[in-house]
Parts: sequence; C-alpha cells; structure tokens
Amino acid sequence: MNSPTSRRTVLNAAIAAAVTAGTVSTANSATAAARSAAPEAAAPRSAATDGAASLVDNHFWHTYTDWRCGSGAGTRAVAGRRPGLVIGHAEGVTDYTDPHTGQTATWEYATWTSPVHRSAVPATEVIASWNADTPAGTWIQIELQGSYSDDTATPWYVMGRWAAGDGDIRRTSVDDQGDGKSSIWTDTFSVDDAASGLRLVSYRLRLTLHRTQGTRVTPTVWRVGAMASDIPARFTVPASTPGLVRELPVPRYSQNVHVGQYPEYDNGGEAWCSPTSSQMIIEYWGRKPSAEDLAWVDPALADPQVCHAARSTYDYQYEGCGNWPFNAAYAATYDELSAAVTRLSSLTDLETLIRAGIPAITSQSFLKEELTGAGYGTSGHLMTVIGFTEDGDVIANDPASPNNDAVRRVYKRQEWENIWLRTKRYDANGRVRSGTGGVCYLYFPAHPTPSQRRVLKSFGLL
Repeated sequence: MNSPTSRRTVLNAAIAAAVTAGTVSTANSATAAARSAAPEAAAPRSAATDGAASLVDNHFWHTYTDWRCGSGAGTRAVAGRRPGLVIGHAEGVTDYTDPHTGQTATWEYATWTSPVHRSAVPATEVIASWNADTPAGTWIQIELQGSYSDDTATPWYVMGRWAAGDGDIRRTSVDDQGDGKSSIWTDTFSVDDAASGLRLVSYRLRLTLHRTQGTRVTPTVWRVGAMASDIPARFTVPASTPGLVRELPVPRYSQNVHVGQYPEYDNGGEAWCSPTSSQMIIEYWGRKPSAEDLAWVDPALADPQVCHAARSTYDYQYEGCGNWPFNAAYAATYDELSAAVTRLSSLTDLETLIRAGIPAITSQSFLKEELTGAGYGTSGHLMTVIGFTEDGDVIANDPASPNNDAVRRVYKRQEWENIWLRTKRYDANGRVRSGTGGVCYLYFPAHPTPSQRRVLKSFGLL
C-alpha cells in the first residue's frame, strides 16, 4: 500500500505556489486550502449530470431507536429529550499514546457500531460528523468502514479522535490512511481514482467512547452520521433563479482583528475563517461561551470568544482550525445545538434554509477577479450566508474583513454560486485545482420548529 501524501504537505506546497503568484489572502482556511491543492485524483469525478438531489446522501443516527439498533459493546442508549449514547460499563482498557504530547495513558472504553447504511448515492467522497459531550477525563473516536462497488471492503478508517477540550488528549485527524483504492484526507474519505468508476456503495460507523480508568464519568454522543456524495467534475455551474429576499440577524466578527493572536492555533487570526464563521452562527442561535470558558484568553483582546473557537476547533495533526467536522462538533457542545457537515446543490437550497431561519457556513476558493468586491483571492475560505437581496445576490458575513463593521458583504449571485459549487478551478498559475463542490456546515436547534424540521428532514439531516 502506498501511503497518501500528508494534506499538510500538500497545503504547504499550495501556499508556496500561491505566495509566488501573489494570491494568498488572510482568509485562507487550512483545511479548505488543502482540499483545493489536493491531487486531482482526489477530486470527485463522475458521469452524473447536474440535477442535484441525487448527488448527495445524508444519513444520521440520533434517536433512541437508532442507538438501540446499533451493535453495542459496553455502551448504553439513554432516552429523554435528547437521546444519546453513553458508557454503560467498560468493555475493556487500552493504552493511548498521544502523538502530539508523547504522553501515554490507560483508558476504559466501550464501543457502538452502526447498522450498515447503503447510500442512495454510490459515493466518491464521504464526510462524517458528530455531536457529543466530552467531560474532563473522556474522549471519543469515530471510524468508518465501507464496501466498494467491486465487492471489496475498506479497512476501518479513523475519521477523528475528538474531545471538546485539550486537557486529556489533543483532538486530531489521522494521516497516512489508505488501501490503494481510497484515502483519508484529514476529515474526508475519498476514492483515489474516481474516473475508474469505483464507488463506495455502503458504510457503517463505529464509535469508541473512552474515559479515565476507574471512574464513572462518560462521554455522551447525541448524533453521528455522514454525507456521501458523487459530484460531477465541473469548472462552471449555471446560476439558479432567485427566489427569496431575506436577511438573518447574524452577529459579525472579523478574523483579521485577531491577526497575530495565539499563533499556536493555526498562525493566529489570519487563518481563522472557519472558527470565526462558526462563532457567528453559534451566537445567532443565542449561545456563547461562559466566563469560565474564556478565562484563558487575554482580557485585553476584543471578541475573546473567537480565540476560544479557534482553540476549540484546532486539529493538532493538521495544524489548522479548518477541520470541517471539528467545527460542527464544537458548535454542538453548546446547549441544545445540533450540527452537521453536508453538501448542497444550489443557492436555491440555501434560500430554503434561510427562509426557515437557518444560516449556513460555506467553503469556497477563488481568484481575486472571480468574486467582485472581495478584494482578495484564496485557496480556501469559509464565510457565512445570511440572506439574499432583491436582485438575488448573496448577503454574506465574510470574516476576511478589516473589522467587524465591514464583515457584511453582498456578492454577485452567479459568481458566488460558481466558486462554491464547482469541483475544479484554475489557480493563479493556470494549474487545475479541486473545488469543494457545495460543502457547508449547518448549525440548528436540537429541537427545531416544525418548519425548520421539515426543511432539515428534506435534506436528510433529521
């Protein structure tokens, strides 16, 4: 087996090339940039036509029945207002040496394995996401194992080792996972050669819940699942027809206010587009970190919650704050808030969400001249979509702004839709790079209104 190239190595090469071309902006998201710079074999390819709903399959386990239908070894399903999965008894013990601290500790553990989910979309990519509570002395591991269209199976791939804090383990993705047919690129399962026609047709997820040996404390997992997709190779995407005029009152935070702050977390604010966007939408839903949560931040700094979001989403392997599922998991640590990573097919989908009062965080990459009014180019950037103008243009809270007041932007609909939905693009040197193909994070109440529930269910998120 040939080990896939580290995405951090890929990112460094991309940044070096972009610096030479003069296109890197402070908006760069580490994870999004690496996806944009990843080898072309990792980009989704298929003969599928645009049409969209059939290109993405979302499936999540989150009800009491869901937890009881899985196969548990030491885990226990808990009923109630927000059903979850906990450690009922320790199934065994294991030693874990944290690769980022070098420290070895012994942990009790219990496991839960989902039923096999046969995806409605034979997939080139799969991204898992989860919502959990990990009190001090606990952490969780999420794994994926799937079946290919050639009747062979993947190994168990680690999709994340995660804790809300960083006192017990350093949350981390795992590099160098592959079987010659697929690879894990930080947080994304990807078929190595999608042009071959090979697809992942089904998968199951395994949760391992860990706790300090000899204690009764337990993590609680409320939700786990994945988005499987097969997005066609495309440089351009036709603009959708405008259908909504509305703007949601989402708070505005600039990542650039934090340039130079806490550089141990992805070089400080210049790379904090993802956690800054996450914090905006978390606060739109009325949640904020407590004074205790923020006690570590220099009180002289503005918007300390953005610094906290960066620390809480930082992937110690990737050395960045742009891990998509880690951002969603951070959002879901707040009371009664759920989160998922998915793909959408058009701005019409975003209009449907905005109409229901649900903003979105979107991932895109572009040259300066491809997005009028941005004033920068980027190999990967996250921003929030909060509404649409009378002309159908996108109202975005763009954290790549000089200050909080400047965060609200209006971007041309066709330009914005294209840079978000395309899977291929040209960089400043004329080389073909991959695009994110409509990736977004959605944060929403664990108990949504009836109209929100209908919309979320229509996207397969409930």
